[in-house]
Amino acid sequence: MKFLLVILILSATVFCLSFNLRQKKEYKSLYETTLGDFREQQKDLRKTIQQTGLFSENDKEKIKEQIKVSRGKLKAIDFWLRYFEPLTYKKINGPLPVEWETEVFEKYEPPYRRQGGGITLAELSLDEETVNKDSVLALIDTSLAALQTFEADSITTQLNTYHHFFLANRLYLLNLATIYTTGFECPDTTNIIPELQSMLSSVKKIYDNFDSSFPQTALSKEYLDLYDKFLMFVNDQSRNFSLFDHFSFIKDFVNPLFRLNQQFINSYRVTTISLMDFSLENNARSIFDKSLYSPQNTKGIFSLVDDENVLAEIKKMGKLLFYDPILSGNNKRSCASCHKPTEYFTDTTLATAFQFDGQQHLPRNTPSLVNSVFNHLVMYDGKHISLQGQAKDVITNPVEMNSTENELIKKILSCKEYRDAFKKFAQYTPEEKDVSLTHIVSAITYYYADFSNYYSPFDDAMNNKGKLNREEKNGFNIFMSKAQCGTC
Repeated sequence: MKFLLVILILSATVFCLSFNLRQKKEYKSLYETTLGDFREQQKDLRKTIQQTGLFSENDKEKIKEQIKVSRGKLKAIDFWLRYFEPLTYKKINGPLPVEWETEVFEKYEPPYRRQGGGITLAELSLDEETVNKDSVLALIDTSLAALQTFEADSITTQLNTYHHFFLANRLYLLNLATIYTTGFECPDTTNIIPELQSMLSSVKKIYDNFDSSFPQTALSKEYLDLYDKFLMFVNDQSRNFSLFDHFSFIKDFVNPLFRLNQQFINSYRVTTISLMDFSLENNARSIFDKSLYSPQNTKGIFSLVDDENVLAEIKKMGKLLFYDPILSGNNKRSCASCHKPTEYFTDTTLATAFQFDGQQHLPRNTPSLVNSVFNHLVMYDGKHISLQGQAKDVITNPVEMNSTENELIKKILSCKEYRDAFKKFAQYTPEEKDVSLTHIVSAITYYYADFSNYYSPFDDAMNNKGKLNREEKNGFNIFMSKAQCGTC
């Protein structure tokens, strides 16, 4: 009898295991099928391009129609591809032929050259004055080759557990607020909203398959009900890109869904094998939470200091230095001369600030210091990888502040208040025991880091702590659509 009972238990266990595996295979199968559909469409697109002649207007329209179908197939699997391999994704749907950037977790690395490819660049190339068939084909070939990455075991084995799902979903929600509705990667603005509607429905299918495959870590009824309302909202919107209600889209749906997904990440103890995920804070409950993204190291050389009293003194000295013309070679120019506190720490009165001589203008404008700590590359071309490096450059640049390190340190140490403070601070920096330019700029960056901690009325509205009037909402909607500000 005991022997029979053991057999029954083992049989039931095997049945449960096989049933669970079959369920999980359904989720993985959806990924494989959707990926296969996109691959076949890319092959069809390539064949159409190959068969065209000299790209007459009819040829171009035929190819654009195929690209439109390809984009639809891609959006059905975008949820996974962008998360699993974001760099490889650029070869499938890169918005630029070449980008210089670093991974967001590599804040102290110079930018790398990133090659783009795929359908967006192929579509854009069709509108060039001279269209080169081989170049267009090469873009599609790049895409087809990149798809092999997403078939590798290192990618597909992640589909056997639930962890990747919530992290991919987080990226998807962030992209809904930033990329998918702004035209960033969709050259044809008439297709942005239809493409969005199709994508939202495709992701609902992913949700359903995930929940049936991983019932122990499923999305909640609250989340799914809100997502259904989200679908209804978007489907009821005009397909005219300029009339889309971006404000309500983000405030009433994307941000609340993001909050719930962050709760899943914590409650389900989600783990990651991607370094990208460590740049985002799991405890942040809003896209507009200042703690969501890990900013630059604003303490600089004072990174080891955790005494609040000492940090307050460092910030005090940083503020004094920010407004002190002692930093310049002629003792006439301070940081605040260009980063004006009355102008949100930029200068809106001039296209570009005056050079040191007061006659010529600098080639670049003065960027605002508000939220500058969230840039992992500083300056448009990523010339600097730290705020402290940028500050050193400005102070020693002959056409900006025209000072030298030795001259500046001599002047700083000639002032008793600075001398006493910085000699005390240097005790906390064993790597540099003598007062240096690094100490000076670190105090300054630690001071102006505070500029990034304030919440604007827009932030408050998105976080349900305030309201915007009709004109302000309309302004945001124009910003995100017709004006195409949100594209950048």
